[in-house]
Amino acid sequence: MITVVGTGTGTPLPPDVAAGAGLVVGGRRHLDAVRLPEGAERVVLGPLAPALDVIERHLDKESRVLVLASGDPGFFGIVRVLAERFGTDRLEVRAGVSSVAAAFARVGLPWDDAVVVSAHGRDPRAAVNVCRAHPKVAVLTGPGAGPAELGAALRHAFGTPPGATAHTSRARDDSSAAGPAEDPAGSPSSGPRVLVVASALGDPARERVERVTPAEAAGRDWGADVSVVLCLDETRVLGGVRTVAGAPAGPAGWALDEGEFAHRDSMITKFEVRALALARLGPRLGDLVWDVGAGSGSVAVECARLGAAAVAVEKTADGVARIAANARAHGVYVDVRHGSAPGLLDGLPDPDAVFVGGGGAELPAVVTACAVRARRTVVVAMAALDRVPAARAALTGAGFSCDGVLLQSSRLAPLPGEVTRLAATNPVFLLWGTRTPSSEEGVAQ
Repeated sequence: MITVVGTGTGTPLPPDVAAGAGLVVGGRRHLDAVRLPEGAERVVLGPLAPALDVIERHLDKESRVLVLASGDPGFFGIVRVLAERFGTDRLEVRAGVSSVAAAFARVGLPWDDAVVVSAHGRDPRAAVNVCRAHPKVAVLTGPGAGPAELGAALRHAFGTPPGATAHTSRARDDSSAAGPAEDPAGSPSSGPRVLVVASALGDPARERVERVTPAEAAGRDWGADVSVVLCLDETRVLGGVRTVAGAPAGPAGWALDEGEFAHRDSMITKFEVRALALARLGPRLGDLVWDVGAGSGSVAVECARLGAAAVAVEKTADGVARIAANARAHGVYVDVRHGSAPGLLDGLPDPDAVFVGGGGAELPAVVTACAVRARRTVVVAMAALDRVPAARAALTGAGFSCDGVLLQSSRLAPLPGEVTRLAATNPVFLLWGTRTPSSEEGVAQ
C-alpha cells in the first residue's frame, strides 16, 4: 500500500506519520520534518522515474510506502502519476490544503470561480493567455515560469507596441496591467491587474503573501519558495453564486447575428462566414487569437466569448471605438490596438490563430506576417477574387497547408402577402492555412 500525505500549507504532519514505513519518499524539507523508522529507506524526490522504480520494489516486498507531498497531492500533484503506475486500489491519500486554496484564503477570496492553470514543467504561454482573458486566475509556477516571467509576459501583453496606441475594453473577463484608463467609448476601464505572489505557504517563519503589479513582479528575483501566483482584477473578483466551478461556461450560441454588433455600413463579417472562420480558428481557453483588420471586432469578440485571449488590430479610430463598445456589450475583454498591419504586429505576442479580414494591396504582406508568427492556423476572408491567389501563395509560402471555399448564402426575406423569398448575400472567399509539423520550427518563439 502507498500512503500519500499532503502537508505544508497549514496541515501539519502527524508525529507518527512514518511509523511502520519501509520507504519514505518526498521533498527534502518534508523528509527532514519526519522521524524515519529504523531501517527505512529514504528517497528525495527529483526525477520521478527512479523514485517510482524504488516504490515498485518495495511494493513487491509488501513493504509500506509513504509519500510526502505539498498541499493536496491529488490537485496537479503526484497522485496522478502514482495512480497511473500502480493503480488507484493501492493508494491511500490523505489530502492537505492545496496551495491554491491556501493562497485565496490568505487574501480572503472565494475561488470556486477561479481558473487554475499549471505552468510547472509546461509552456507558460497557456497560463499567460488565461490570465489575459479572465479576472481571477491561479497559476502554479515552476522553474522558468515564475512571478517574474509571468509579470514580464503580462506587462508586454497589456503594453503598447512602438508607434501604436493601445485601447482596451473590459467588462467581465479581463483588465490591464497598467492602471485605469479611459477606453475609446469614454467609460472608465476596469481596475488594474495585480499579482498576488504566495511563497512558502504554511511555514510560519518564511511565508509571504505579496501584492505586486506585473511590472514589479518582472523586476524581482523571487527565489524557489513561490507556491502559487494569483492574477486578479480586483474590481471583479467577486460575483454571483456559481453552480459550476472553474472557468465560466461557454456561450450557448455563437456566430451571432450581425445585429448583435455595432458596425458601419454593413462592414462586418457575416455570421455564415464567421461560423466557418470560428470553426477553423478553434479559439479555446489558453489560446491567443489576433483579429487583424478587425472592423467591428465581431471575430475577436466571439473568440473571447469562447474563452480565448483576443487582440484586435484596427487602423481607423472610429473602428477602435466600435470594437471597444462591442466587447463591452458582450461582457468580454478585447485588447484593441490602433494601427496598421503588418507594422503593428511586431509588438504583439505570438498568436495561436489569426483571422485576417478586409484586404487591399498590402494583404499578401499582412498574411505573410501573420503566417510566420501563428502557431496553428491563419484564416483569411476576402470579397475580391483578385486577392485570392496572392493570399494563398502567402500561406503556402510560410509552410502552411491551404484550403478554402467560396461562401455564398441566401437568407429568408419576407415579401408582401405573407410569402418569403431568398435574398442572396455577397459571396466571400475564405482561405485557411494550417501549420504542418515540418513548418513548426519556423514559428517565432
